[in-house]
Amino acid sequence: MADLHNILLRPVLTEKTAGIMNDDEKNRLVFRVAKDATKSQIKAAVLLVFGVKVASVNTLRMPGKPKRSGKHQGRRPGYKKAIITLAAGETFDLFALENMGEEEAGEV
Repeated sequence: MADLHNILLRPVLTEKTAGIMNDDEKNRLVFRVAKDATKSQIKAAVLLVFGVKVASVNTLRMPGKPKRSGKHQGRRPGYKKAIITLAAGETFDLFALENMGEEEAGEV
């Protein structure tokens, strides 16, 4: 994986990750990342894209779930996610980025 812009796919926004992200003591982010991305590549991608220093990266491989539609059976694909702990003193608001995009669209 050569391009660091293709490593972070999207943030994971669930009730559980919202609790992780809102914890003031541990400033954390949760992202779905490319399956072949390493921890050092994820750390470099966060620094490049968002400009914040990373203290640590924890990764998890999430297995695909079996799904069924009538008599047909299948599986959802698995994915990899990363829990990124920011360095002390670093702050990042993921929801501020969403609002910034809406404000720019309203001005045009």
